[in-house]
Amino acid sequence: MVKVVQGALRGQGKRFGIAVARFNEVVTERLLHGAIDALRRHGVADGDITVVWVPGAFELPTACRWLAQDGADALVMLGAVVRGGTDHYEYVCSGVTDGAMRVGLDTGLPLGFGVLTCSEMEQALARAGGEHGNKGEDAAIAALTMLDVQAQLPATRSARSAGPGAGRTG
Repeated sequence: MVKVVQGALRGQGKRFGIAVARFNEVVTERLLHGAIDALRRHGVADGDITVVWVPGAFELPTACRWLAQDGADALVMLGAVVRGGTDHYEYVCSGVTDGAMRVGLDTGLPLGFGVLTCSEMEQALARAGGEHGNKGEDAAIAALTMLDVQAQLPATRSARSAGPGAGRTG
């Protein structure tokens, strides 16, 4: 018989760390409200949510690493990078996405990626509670789902209990 693992949205007793960028705060504040609302709806207590504000998207991976070290069971990363007239956009987008992947792999924690990379502010606002939903909510749901998937896989539980990076090779 095929074993199928699907994550459920169960947040009771789980600790979530949310890193939020202040840059483009008109967008990121809305993403944060969506993420917190989703976590609350699925049983996460306010006392189990830690929010860390950082200057910009580039600082998000470091803040998530610190939240992992502080005891979070899952992480949510929220930011908004809007294209400007220089190459800065590409460097920030690349850095934050590479950093997010590294934090997730290095810590073994589920990480909901809610960093918008948009060509213009209107696109970001549309994805922060506008006509395209709230990607902060989506990131929180992804973290909740992956946390439950992790709990159903015995090898991930034992690697996680051994500490960050345990069970990794290479």
